[in-house]
Amino acid sequence: MKINKKIIEELVSYLKEFNLSEIEYGEGSTKVKVSRSTKSQNFISTEIKSKQAINESNGSQVTSPLVGTAYLAPEPGAKKFIDVGQKVKKGQTIMIVEAMKTMNHVPSTHEGTVSKILVKDGEPVEFGQPLISVK
Repeated sequence: MKINKKIIEELVSYLKEFNLSEIEYGEGSTKVKVSRSTKSQNFISTEIKSKQAINESNGSQVTSPLVGTAYLAPEPGAKKFIDVGQKVKKGQTIMIVEAMKTMNHVPSTHEGTVSKILVKDGEPVEFGQPLISVK
């Protein structure tokens, strides 16, 4: 089998352009998978731990139960699930985290008043990342 270097080079450029860790391409019986090691994951984990330490003094935190994209409202242009200063009950939906085209409602794990929303609408979130602070 002859390997088409142009396809590999193009896939590598997509890895860099879209900050991906791997990409797979298939055409007919030919399949090519290109991956790379990313040291930025360690940076992200360190950054999350730093944010957790800083925000622990602000009360309890509700963290992301999964990796995905956070949405503060049920749909674009709709009213947000929560606002700063609003009282929340345990189990109340505070936002949605989309993962693999599935909308996952994130319930509050604490009862109290929202003191800070720690993520922006449409922002990617990691597992365990603080989403809101509740006092």
